[in-house]
Amino acid sequence: MGQPPRTWNRCYHFCTSGWCRKIKYIAMRKMGKPINIFIVDDHQIVIDGLRSLLTGVDDFNIVGYTTTPTEAVAAMAQLQPDILLTDVMMPGMTGQQLSKQVRARFPHMKILALSMSGQGDIVDEMINDADINGYVLKNIGKEELQKAILKIAAGGIYFSEEVLKELEKQSHIKKETEEAQLTQREIEIVRLIEKEMGNKEIAEALFISERTVETHRKNIFRKTQTNSVIGLVKYAYEHKLI
Repeated sequence: MGQPPRTWNRCYHFCTSGWCRKIKYIAMRKMGKPINIFIVDDHQIVIDGLRSLLTGVDDFNIVGYTTTPTEAVAAMAQLQPDILLTDVMMPGMTGQQLSKQVRARFPHMKILALSMSGQGDIVDEMINDADINGYVLKNIGKEELQKAILKIAAGGIYFSEEVLKELEKQSHIKKETEEAQLTQREIEIVRLIEKEMGNKEIAEALFISERTVETHRKNIFRKTQTNSVIGLVKYAYEHKLI
């Protein structure tokens, strides 16, 4: 018997509330450890487009997709993707609601929002309520999408330039007032946090103790009214601290 094709389709069965649903997924045999991606969008044509852009790229493996966000969590529990690529405005369950569920159940999974809208308040809610790792618009090209996925998979964050501009517009507080809330030392620490440095690395860079860094971090989060690194970095970009 010959070898199965490199890429093949099959139906994955799982049970929800006592009855079985089906989700089509793609199993790809690849060497190495590609980034496993699950796609959620209520438009099949968008999913097909994303699959076309990402399938065949050595770094990526589309393990599953669905147009029904309420089915996504159960599917991801079985497929264990590294990254959720999700739309934001969807019927039945929004991207924000889905992302909150995913963050609670799979805290290590990365979340990249992909939307037609970069409206500041929507992005702000996705960051602060759902703790997403990135947000890009559907008008971006293939190269930027791949760049965003790679950066997020490596532990970073990524926001489209247009999204950052919308976040800046969303802020109604003057830069001078906001900067006055943080000391120069705290601003230095914010800039190092944005560079993905941990407490130990920051302490070594600034010649202070880790305990002092921890105290500064607590004060920074309190003053900026943020509760995550993503929210803090977004705040820093809004107010031009970095």
